[in-house]
This record gives sequence, structure tokens and C-alpha cells, in this order.
Amino acid sequence: MAFGLYIHVPFCARRCGYCSFVTYAPGELTASQTHRRWAEAAVAEVGVAAAGLGGHDDSEPTVVDTIYFGGGTPTAVDPALLAGVLDAVRERFAVAGDVEISVEANPDGLAPGTLESLAGLGVRRVSFGMQSVVPRVLALLDRTHDPESVPAAVAAARAAGIPSVSLDLIAGTPGETDVDWANTVAAALAMHPDHLSAYSLGIEGGTRLAARVRRGDLVEPSPDEAASRYEHLDAAASSAGLSWYEVSNWARTTADRCRHNLGYWRDDDWWGIGPGAHSHIDGRRWWNHSGLDDWSTEALAGRVPAAGSETPTAEERLTEHIMLGIRLPEGISTDRVTDGSVDSLVDDGLVRRLPGPTQRIALTLRGRLLADLVVRRLRWG
Repeated sequence: MAFGLYIHVPFCARRCGYCSFVTYAPGELTASQTHRRWAEAAVAEVGVAAAGLGGHDDSEPTVVDTIYFGGGTPTAVDPALLAGVLDAVRERFAVAGDVEISVEANPDGLAPGTLESLAGLGVRRVSFGMQSVVPRVLALLDRTHDPESVPAAVAAARAAGIPSVSLDLIAGTPGETDVDWANTVAAALAMHPDHLSAYSLGIEGGTRLAARVRRGDLVEPSPDEAASRYEHLDAAASSAGLSWYEVSNWARTTADRCRHNLGYWRDDDWWGIGPGAHSHIDGRRWWNHSGLDDWSTEALAGRVPAAGSETPTAEERLTEHIMLGIRLPEGISTDRVTDGSVDSLVDDGLVRRLPGPTQRIALTLRGRLLADLVVRRLRWG
């Protein structure tokens, strides 16, 4: 089974109004909440993980297959700090020779030499948060970059020698039109990305955007609008040579698929390092303290910095297996699913049976739009 490390970098130049992740803007940090202390605590948690899982010197060491720096904005910190965390991983764990190292980045605010430094660290994937090409949409999302900075960042990543470049898009920002979305998709594909991720904007409680929707200042897009935007993107991406490999992700080649994220959808194990990060090991899940101080204090003391944990029941695990696996083109086995529920979904055009020696089903395009409904309708015996 593949094993991944997720490393959460909780710093941003500005907090986006739609974001509910654990992030800190400069004005929200205390004097002790420095980038360096974060890095020291992340290194310490790497040691805690290695001690718990079997590190480099163990007789059967856990092999790290993927490393994903997410955020926040990982490129907001000095690459030397990221290098220190990677050094700790390589010192404490066995690391696969073809390890996939991914880094999320904003297209603006990149210090000179950052992308070259990342390439020198072995980063093979960079994912830029493009979101939209429309200035007023970017402004509503509180994004700090202008549209022109995205192609410049993509070109810089390629010049630095990073082999796979991904763009993240957000569909359904209140006030976004069909023309806005079509222009965003066209601009993204004109950069010839190796990978695309696209998500419908979720209005998360506690965010500034949620408050504006609640007050009636903004109107959420309808499900029909979201469906039509998805269909437009899927058709355009396919025409540009990108194939979907998960409901919200498209890649140019198999090598451009995000192996780390595939580990989530295939129910593999991973350890999340950093404030608010989640982990999944041998069927047990836990989540770290979301506060920088609580998390770093526990990690630096050599303890798992968990704020809570759970072990799903067998039935809950089966539901999760279906919910995650059905999002992939290889679909799920039907050996534990009742024929009647499969037949009704086939009849409604939501799933199709896959050819092969085992009985499997996968989502149709319509099914991808209604994946949650498919999961609810599947029954197992």
C-alpha cells in the first residue's frame, strides 16, 4: 500500500474570504508564531511519525511514496525551511526513488529563485491557485494575483525544470457568468497545463463569504449552473488532451496524475503534519490541533499533536470505500453491492458496467454530476 506525507504550511499573505482551512495571515500571528518555529515543529512531527510507523532504521520501514506541501501557501515560507523538513523525512524514513513531491503555490508573490529552489529539492509537481481569469471574480474571492501573473508563473515553473504544472480553478463564484467561466477555462487550457483541478465553490460556515451570502449580498449559483460549468470544462479539457481521472481532476498523462491525492481516494495510509492536518493509518483517523501554539508545543515535546481521533466501524468504512472509489474511472467492485441498486443506476444513466473478469461499475458523465446521489442509492448485502 502506498504511503504519503501531507505537510500543512499554514501561512498566507492574505486570508481569502471563502477559505475555511487552517491559515494565518501576517496580522494574525503572534511574535512566537514564526515560520521557523513551524518548521522546527514540523521536523519534530516527522520524527514522531517515523517512531510510530517504523522509520529508516526499522527492519520493515514504512516507505514514503508521496510528499505533499499544502496550505495555506507553502511558497510563502523560505524554501530552505521546506528543505529542512524534507531532509528530516529522508533521514527518518525510507523514501521511494520516484517519490512524488508536490507543492501548492500562488501565482504571485514568488520570491526570485523560489521555483528553482523547489526544483532543486526534487519537487516534480507545482499547483498554482489560478481560480479565475476574471478580475472582479478574483476580487470577490479575495485573491491577490492578477490574471497576467498566472502564465508568467507557469512559464517560470517550466523554465525552472519542474516537470508537471497544475492549475486550480473554482467554479460558481457568486456573480460569475457562463461567459466568465468559459473565458477562465480557455485561458487555463491556453497555458497547456499538465493537470487541472476544478471545484465548485463551497460556502463554508464561518467565512466572510458565508456571511455575505447569509446577509443576501451575494446569491449562490444554482445546481444547474454548476452542472453546466462542469460539462463545459470536461468537454474543453478532453479536447485539449486532458482526461479525467477523478471527478474534479484531469491530467495530460498517467504520470501527471497526482499520486498523493489518489492515495486519499484509494483509501491508502497517510500522515498529516502541521496544524489542523488529518491522518489515516490502518483504519484509524485523527486530526491535529488547529492552533499553531497547541500543535507546535505537542510536536516539539515528541507527542502526536492530535486534538481528536476516531475508528470507523466496518459499515462506515465500506460506505467510505464506495464514496471515494466511485469518484475514479476504475470505479468500484460490485461484489458486495446488491444487483438491484446497480441495475437502477444503470437504467438511470448514472453508472455503467465495466468490461473485465470482475464485476465493476463506474460513473457516467451524468453520474459524475450526481456522485453523492449514486453513493446514497447503492445498497450492499
